Amino acid sequence: MLPAGRPVRIVLADDHTLFRQGIAEILAVAGGFEVVGEAHRGDETCRVTAEARPDVVLLDVEMPGPGVREVLARLVRMTPRPQVVVLTVHDDIALARELLGLGAGAYLVKGSTRQELLSAIRSVTVERRSGHVVLSLSQQSLVSGPRPLEVLSVREREVLALAGQALSNSQIARRLAIAEGTVKRHLRNIYGKLGAVSRMDAVNKALAASLIVPPPAGEDGPSGGRISDV
Repeated sequence: MLPAGRPVRIVLADDHTLFRQGIAEILAVAGGFEVVGEAHRGDETCRVTAEARPDVVLLDVEMPGPGVREVLARLVRMTPRPQVVVLTVHDDIALARELLGLGAGAYLVKGSTRQELLSAIRSVTVERRSGHVVLSLSQQSLVSGPRPLEVLSVREREVLALAGQALSNSQIARRLAIAEGTVKRHLRNIYGKLGAVSRMDAVNKALAASLIVPPPAGEDGPSGGRISDV
């Protein structure tokens, strides 16, 4: 519970400046909230949060730098621990379960209303020790649930999509601003989740399940050849 009369201190983490500005305006009009920092990358989110010590971080799922799971893991280990409200375009029950399980206090799609956002922020600050979470998804997403193979995280899909363009591990690492060892770990996780035996097998299974989109016709990637298993 926050001290009486003190505004909720918030860090906005999203790589779209206009979106951050829009959220800041909503919070200013509502009153009782103070934006104490902004970030447009995953690593910057962790740095700004450590410096600003907010009550709440509004976290986008897809930003440059470390993936959302790594950023979330860092945030929940901080002292004092901020509450994390995930704001995303992904109307995905599987992703919501994953991030809530990793410590997020709320998961909202970006189509949520202004009131739903404000209510989520207030809920996670008031009930931060209750173990309750806030979930806002479409009815269709909740009814249909995840597809059988829809078990890949956002970062894993990014890695596999780039692998499908015949990029090497080092090229994928540079594109996503992560370590090459992290790329290899993601690929191992992908193989296990999809029951794949190679990079090509994983890409084909993901394409068949519409987990990634195929590269433009005729594009073989920087290597100019087939997808390798390097």
